Amino acid sequence: MEKIGVLISEEKVNAKIVEMAEKISREYEGKTVHLIGVLKGSVFFMCELAKRITIPVTLDFMSVSSYGNGTTSSGVVKLIKDLDESIEGREVILVEDIMDSGRTLSYLVKILKERHPASFKVITLLDKPSRRVVDIEPDMTCFEIPDRFVVGYGLDCAQKYRNLPYIGVIEE
Repeated sequence: MEKIGVLISEEKVNAKIVEMAEKISREYEGKTVHLIGVLKGSVFFMCELAKRITIPVTLDFMSVSSYGNGTTSSGVVKLIKDLDESIEGREVILVEDIMDSGRTLSYLVKILKERHPASFKVITLLDKPSRRVVDIEPDMTCFEIPDRFVVGYGLDCAQKYRNLPYIGVIEE
């Protein structure tokens, strides 16, 4: 069994999510915000965020794949599950667990903006700008992190560790 070190504590993660939810609630006051989660990694973050947003929230999910062998991106993005509903005219926030190379989000942003939402933002729990190969930045992020392979709060290693309540790193 691998040893997992804590990179960002559960308390810090929760505090940042509360802060982000308050910002979204203020910014979209009087409107309904439509959160789109990118499966599977964003589920924990999106649920915790949605619980703390004080305005009406609707949810949908997409699933894409860009990881070939598990720890490095193959560079090819494939849509596995599309949205269940139209986003035309809606206040859309794409929710992602981590922005790494930017390939996946760049692909999703392109196809979703073509569907004519009223507004569109990208938010991430984690941002790893040192790994970016595509010119894209999140509109909001909770934490900028170094180039480490992280797990927890939805992030996995071979489908394990998603359920950790903090952001961890696998120690050698």
